[in-house]
Amino acid sequence: MQEILDTLLMYLSRPFVQYALIVGVLIALCSSLLGVTLVLKRFSFVGDGLSHVAFGAMCVAQVAGLSKNMFIIMPVTILAAVLLLRVGKNTKVKGDAAIAMVSVAALAFGYLIVNLYASSPNVSGDVCSSLFGSTSILTLKPEEVWLCVGLSLGVVLFFILFYNRIFAITFDENFSKAVGTKTDMHNLFVAIVIAVIIVLAMNLVGSLLISALIVFPALSAMRLFNSFKTVTIVSAIFSVVCTVIGLLASILMGTPVGATIVAIDVILFATCFVIGLFKGGLKIGKAG
Repeated sequence: MQEILDTLLMYLSRPFVQYALIVGVLIALCSSLLGVTLVLKRFSFVGDGLSHVAFGAMCVAQVAGLSKNMFIIMPVTILAAVLLLRVGKNTKVKGDAAIAMVSVAALAFGYLIVNLYASSPNVSGDVCSSLFGSTSILTLKPEEVWLCVGLSLGVVLFFILFYNRIFAITFDENFSKAVGTKTDMHNLFVAIVIAVIIVLAMNLVGSLLISALIVFPALSAMRLFNSFKTVTIVSAIFSVVCTVIGLLASILMGTPVGATIVAIDVILFATCFVIGLFKGGLKIGKAG
């Protein structure tokens, strides 16, 4: 036990681990804030669709040889989020169908482009790392950390300033629209913020595992509490704790970062699910 503790302290003294923890905590916090809203609006799979779009954009950026691929991935993902929101309201193309279409198309075209214009002989390894997470979270540069800090603060500030309106459109969007709330505009802002979170989370857990980071903490908190505010706060705590534990465990055991974090999230959810059975499976319905 002492040996493990000494090893952990040694790693924690390294700047690259400190950077990874800072970014990991910020991404986990941002992901959990809107996770409750997405789950309650039954739109949690939007993370999958947008993460696949981000993967496709990343493939294009890599083939084009762009080192600053964030400047391609971010605008493309935001545009996809806006389009999904608009198309999802079309009676001919429902939201879940639109997400499925975009998700599969982006994933297929991204993989096709990488294979056709591969700059590395290990195409399968590169794609696997992008989809399931890699060690890129442990090779962050100071400017990347500051970019994540700035974007994360923007997400948190947005959630705090628009908390009441987010709560209103989560539970009764029609009533909110009837009393004069600009629900379309707020939904648009939420979609943009989700796109930002997706892009930030790609370095942490990979494209295919991003939804887990958004959904599992929210579902775990819902098994224990019935207040929207309490669930959101507890979800944020769960997400941050699971990310820190998963990140440190992956460093000590040499396991993939993304898969380890998600595994911790699954264990927490299973624990909360069992506890929730004894509490009667509380449902959310209050703001405070």
